[in-house]
Amino acid sequence: MKILVLNAGSSSQKSCLYDLEDTLPDTPPVPIWEASIDWTHHDGFAEIKVKPQHGKVLEEEISSTSRPEIITHMLETLWSGESPVLQSPSEIDIIGHRVVHGGAEYRQSTIINTEVKEAISKLAIFAPVHNPANLEGINAAEKLFENIPQVAVFDTAFHAHLSPAAYTYAIPTKYTEQGIRRYGFHGISHQYCCDRAAQILNRNIEDLRLITCHLGNGCSLAAIRNGQSIDTTMGFTPLEGLVMGSRSGSIDAGILIHLLRQPDMDVEKLDRILNRESGLLGVSGISADLRPIIKAIAEGNTQAQLAFDVYVHSLRSHIGSMLASLGGLDALVFTAGVGENAPLVREMACTGFEFLGLKLDLVKNNQRLMDVDIATPDSAVRVLVIHTQEDWEIARECWHLK
Repeated sequence: MKILVLNAGSSSQKSCLYDLEDTLPDTPPVPIWEASIDWTHHDGFAEIKVKPQHGKVLEEEISSTSRPEIITHMLETLWSGESPVLQSPSEIDIIGHRVVHGGAEYRQSTIINTEVKEAISKLAIFAPVHNPANLEGINAAEKLFENIPQVAVFDTAFHAHLSPAAYTYAIPTKYTEQGIRRYGFHGISHQYCCDRAAQILNRNIEDLRLITCHLGNGCSLAAIRNGQSIDTTMGFTPLEGLVMGSRSGSIDAGILIHLLRQPDMDVEKLDRILNRESGLLGVSGISADLRPIIKAIAEGNTQAQLAFDVYVHSLRSHIGSMLASLGGLDALVFTAGVGENAPLVREMACTGFEFLGLKLDLVKNNQRLMDVDIATPDSAVRVLVIHTQEDWEIARECWHLK
């Protein structure tokens, strides 16, 4: 079975093609084709990189303001150009798309039809940056691949089992009835890490209490019991919860009221401040990327140190809240860009939970190994570093629906 995955975002898009045999493998296979689009470098331009498993890597800069046109061009390299991997688009069996927001209605992956597309468009009111970008990928693929089935894999679906106590905000009910509630995000990554953790530990997933820490530019935690998310840090939007690269995370709502009363403030400016100018970037004044901040700390920059300390304090505090929801912990999982590549963050986070009997093996922690247990043999809590593979998780969802 040939499964094409499109993971579209506002600033970039990843795509890959898996060619699978008759059984679903336990671990992710190498895609036979990978491609990416970077929209961020120049207005009116996009950078495309196509990497077939065998053959020449293609890198080009496309001049176009039409995102669907650029997506189409990228997908056509599957069967055209210098290193095609297919003879025609009809060889694709099924196409999977990451869709950020599925609302309360879509609690599992779903075959895309007109009704589903309309729902994704409608839910853009909750995810105005992401859902329209996801829909562009769906529409481009629909035109190019015609009757090949497409699947929407929702980032919110993994958190569909949250209890009303966990997803309800303490606001007047009329607003809750309008859809204002906690949805949670990064669900595809949390789902993958949950399943992979059970494999690594050789444990039944129903017997595990996990806290998965997806730490990238966007950050979220999930408390997982019996293979289901029972609590999470992101909420109505991806802005809630942990301090992130450029997002503030949870702050006193009274601050927003105070800022909106300022004469030079409006909703759009406040949105930009909270989502693009806050977090590590806002406190450090240096970057949303942790790497230059750690470098600045080594050079004695006190504001960079404060940004790191605020980040770690937020991470520990939210791990504590997830711990309370679970009533115990079998494994703490770190994943995504920071979680996989920042030993100092893992060390500082774990230091706060030594009272649980958690003991980190500092040598293993600094070796930067993937899909491994970095706790000491006598640790009461296992600590895992897992390379998240959202594309493969989307492909698995397609496999089960085909």
